[in-house]
Amino acid sequence: MVQKIVHDWATKKRFLQFQFVFSFKFRDLNMIKDRVTLRELILEQYPYFKNVLGEVWKNPEGLLFIFDGLDEFKGRIDFADSRRDTEPQHQCPDPKWWCKVFDIVYSLIQHKLLPRCSVLVTTRPTALHLLEKAEISVWAEILGFVGEERKEYFTRYFEDQTVATAVFKHVEENEILYTMSYNPSPCWILGLTLGPFFTQTHQDRQRVPKTITQLYCYFIYNILKNHGRKIENLCEVFLRVGQMAFTGVAEKNIVFTDGDLIKYNLQPSQFLSGFLMELLEREDSAWSMVYTFPHLTIQEFVAELAQFLTVDPGNILKFVADSHSTTDGRFEVFLRFVAGLSSPWAARGLEEFLRPFPNETTCRVIDWVKEEVQQQAGNTRSQAGKRSLLNTLHYLFESQNPALAQQILGSVKTLSFRGLGLTPIDCAVLSHAIRPCGTIKHLDVECCRIQCEGLQRLGPALHKCQELRLGGNDLGDSGVKLVSAALRNPDCKIQRLWLQCVGLTDSGAVDLTSALSTNPSLTELELELRGNSLTDRSVPALRRLILNHPRLEWIWLGGNAFSASRQNQLKSLRGIRHGLRVEL
Repeated sequence: MVQKIVHDWATKKRFLQFQFVFSFKFRDLNMIKDRVTLRELILEQYPYFKNVLGEVWKNPEGLLFIFDGLDEFKGRIDFADSRRDTEPQHQCPDPKWWCKVFDIVYSLIQHKLLPRCSVLVTTRPTALHLLEKAEISVWAEILGFVGEERKEYFTRYFEDQTVATAVFKHVEENEILYTMSYNPSPCWILGLTLGPFFTQTHQDRQRVPKTITQLYCYFIYNILKNHGRKIENLCEVFLRVGQMAFTGVAEKNIVFTDGDLIKYNLQPSQFLSGFLMELLEREDSAWSMVYTFPHLTIQEFVAELAQFLTVDPGNILKFVADSHSTTDGRFEVFLRFVAGLSSPWAARGLEEFLRPFPNETTCRVIDWVKEEVQQQAGNTRSQAGKRSLLNTLHYLFESQNPALAQQILGSVKTLSFRGLGLTPIDCAVLSHAIRPCGTIKHLDVECCRIQCEGLQRLGPALHKCQELRLGGNDLGDSGVKLVSAALRNPDCKIQRLWLQCVGLTDSGAVDLTSALSTNPSLTELELELRGNSLTDRSVPALRRLILNHPRLEWIWLGGNAFSASRQNQLKSLRGIRHGLRVEL
């Protein structure tokens, strides 16, 4: 994305308001240990500016600074620390002022340094919380491939269009794999790993990966199979790669040097190139070779695999507890893989090249997942608690253990994620957790930025919930139709339904009231539809619902565009049945 922005600016396709763009990577800024000036920082990468920077500073509104990958930064930029504005050692008011790198970045973002310049910061979601207190005017989530673009990727990836169609069909039908395919790197992994299942007749189609853990198990299996035959002590070499990967995860490092390889008794080879990409990087006016995994999640999986095989089973609970206790999210995906390897057959193929997976470790991990979900389910008053619960549900999904999900969530009364942003993957995981259960008393996903795609992933589980809060999400009529489908389910348990401010129009309201009217299983019904785009056209359907639904106890319709006469018609229905409340 950053390369695209710079390229579009350089070719004058857009961003013409900027005279100069200075782009930095946080992983490179990690190398700077001493104090530095913004001037020196720029000249290190852009030495040809040496004689003109004085003129550049005079027009700060023509400058764009890009800082890429905040999640990789080892320093800490605390925007909630008010001391930065009062203590001189943390202030950076001038481009020639000597200070720490994170003080320069902080001062630029907070408009203390070169006011009126523009600053773009990118990060993975794990470090997004660091920017919550920053003075940022625009936030954007990069969605990647949308719609037909995902299909187009696989069409271009495979020469054989029959294979391309089969692979995409499998991805599209699998909610987790499909929602991760918005990103080009996972698409590449999907194509590389799934392709053989649809081209080689001996592959068992029933074993096609359905979770990210299963996908990466086959990805690693293929590397070991194709590049590891001639490696002596293959398992030991792989475990050393895994230990290096784990140290990188722990230290937030995704770039490795020759010194790192020497430390772990590794050397560049065809086998190692299956895991690591070789990149040339400039340091101190010289070029050197560095190494990085094709994607951070591959590094996390290789790291987790090594730990699963080497940590003593008696210490595995302490290991996962220590990893889980970190607050910056660096072990979030790593722990999902820990849970995923407890699945009965996820890593079975890897045992052909590596050592057997300890059964005691598997059992202890399952117990840990169970305890975590039960503990976090009752701890959702804070955003951090909600995030922790969501993470544990990801663990539950990767374990692919429906009986465990039913056992754990069968006694849970409330699942609340109100105000926490949920991605389509999160929604798919939540749906997977709820589906084996009989009934969930209360599901609250209000103001979670769920759009139609997210609700589509939740759809198969909605009818299991007695109380369902969906307000404050941009669902539109197409999203509400999914709710209507849940209401038409013969096993529907919904009794209270909150749909305020979801973009509902008259068309959706007619479909919704029809679904409510035809569902005989509802024992009671409370319905909130305030703050939508309903007009007089929907009033006849709403009147029929109020008049004819014997179990309707309360309906709230305020904040819609009803005329005064239609409002009076609805108000007049308040006294038709004892206990019925019609709020306008």
